[in-house]
Amino acid sequence: MNKTELVDAVHDQAGGVDKKDVAAVLDALIEVVQGAVASNDKVTIPGFGAWSQSQRAARTGRNPRTGEPVQIAASKGVKFSAGAAFKKQVNK
Repeated sequence: MNKTELVDAVHDQAGGVDKKDVAAVLDALIEVVQGAVASNDKVTIPGFGAWSQSQRAARTGRNPRTGEPVQIAASKGVKFSAGAAFKKQVNK
């Protein structure tokens, strides 16, 4: 499902809410979650899941073509943990 399909599905489910409003709220939600996780805050939506920042340590990898060692810098990532209700729905 892409963003347009998600907006359409939420519009159909909510009933009476304009698609432009749904898209604006979805954009705002994404922006708020991204900003919070970038600031190392955990964002939790009970029953749905939680986003948090993860840390990856610097490490040595290998160039797949040459087999030479390559230094990979430390980086940050995003972790999503599904909530219990989400997991239950998926496992029906």
